[in-house]
Amino acid sequence: MTHVNDLTGWTLVYSGKVRDLYVPTDLMTDDDTWTGDPMGLSPVVLVVASDRVSAFDEVLEPEIPGKGALLTSLTRWWFDRLPEVPNHLAYAEDDRYHDLPEIPAAVADRAMLCRTLDMFPIECVVRGYLTGSGYAEYVATGAIGGLPLPAGLQDGDRLPEPVYTPAWKAPLGQHDENISYERTVELVGETVAEQLRAISLAVFQHASEVAEERGLILADTKFEFGADRELGIVTLADEVLTSDSSRYWDLEAYLTGATPEIRMASFDKQIVRDWLAANWDRSAQSAPPTLPSEIVEQTAERYRALVERLTLGL
Repeated sequence: MTHVNDLTGWTLVYSGKVRDLYVPTDLMTDDDTWTGDPMGLSPVVLVVASDRVSAFDEVLEPEIPGKGALLTSLTRWWFDRLPEVPNHLAYAEDDRYHDLPEIPAAVADRAMLCRTLDMFPIECVVRGYLTGSGYAEYVATGAIGGLPLPAGLQDGDRLPEPVYTPAWKAPLGQHDENISYERTVELVGETVAEQLRAISLAVFQHASEVAEERGLILADTKFEFGADRELGIVTLADEVLTSDSSRYWDLEAYLTGATPEIRMASFDKQIVRDWLAANWDRSAQSAPPTLPSEIVEQTAERYRALVERLTLGL
């Protein structure tokens, strides 16, 4: 894989657990520092999805071959099916994006040229089924983020209707925190908060229908949004409806599976999480172990299978 600093014409401004962000080198200014605005005056950012895999807030070794390209292709596929929802892709026909350096061929299959946005500090989570951290919070409180849910629900149950359960995006190194809708109003204002909720629920509903046509269940997902820096329009950003941002299940297995492990086997890195949970004592504060080759291969296959099921109808 190309090293993050080896993209001619582009300067690395941020490297996260799984994605790296670059801006055109010619548009960098003396003020472009991490303590200020890493995007500076650049109207665009090159978002490169790596093959890195993380779990339990740790970046693991080795990488999952092809993961970055698979997630990028799936995000683009979903953007094409959401034409009424503004997204962050920058298009060549826009005069603002002429004379930019080309996307390097080495990362073309896993990179998106995106408009620079002012991101909202909220993860817009929508749940059609109760599981994961949402189920754990429900067991403890009977609610998620202060939103009461019907009594007696079990892990994996379908909710009467999809629910919007936002989370606050914590600073790097800290855990995100489920919050109430009222808290999102305090963070971004009533108008934007309502737009985030309405768009998230509408996109989830549409995506659920598309998934079901292909024999899949979209159990839950998270979206991220920002404001267009020129127009102020709420804009869908980051990866969308991928294995890393969403939980997909096989519809037939969910209806007929004999155990929860079969019914709710997800098309994502759950294999990695399960292996780590069984083979790593997190309380010892030691580095996570290296993933076995069979776990890497199985995880890669789950990523590939979802892309094929959705985009090819397999």
